[in-house]
Amino acid sequence: MSLEKLKPQVETIVLDTKKTVDERLKSICELLETHIDYYNWVGFYFRNGDKEELLLGPYVGEPTDHTVIPFGKGICGQVAVSNENFVVPDVAAQDNYIACSITVKAEIVVPIFVNGENIGQIDIDSNTPDPFTEADERFLEFVCKKVSEIL
Repeated sequence: MSLEKLKPQVETIVLDTKKTVDERLKSICELLETHIDYYNWVGFYFRNGDKEELLLGPYVGEPTDHTVIPFGKGICGQVAVSNENFVVPDVAAQDNYIACSITVKAEIVVPIFVNGENIGQIDIDSNTPDPFTEADERFLEFVCKKVSEIL
């Protein structure tokens, strides 16, 4: 399914006030992981209060030991500091990569802003080398903007 065709489904999930925020976030993860072949792990990380660390939120995919990530560590930790998207075509070429699984070949992380503050991010791992395009970045920016409206 094309990224554009997923946008209305993301909006429907976000607007479903019968579900908790975490249930809606998990539904977004499930939607993306199910409908985009090269999205093999989809999850959210959020800033842990005033601490300089991220806590794992709802996700879909293989279980991960990385439930707490210090700012600056790994791709997610770098995005927490830089406030910018980070696309990694080949995780093996990244010095500061935290390996979650030997099958992961690429990663994309896009920050979530609320009132101009980076409060979290969506993190996607792929078992396909170099799969992410500018279309993925724009789509995930859309997802993060919609998610920010319910946080």
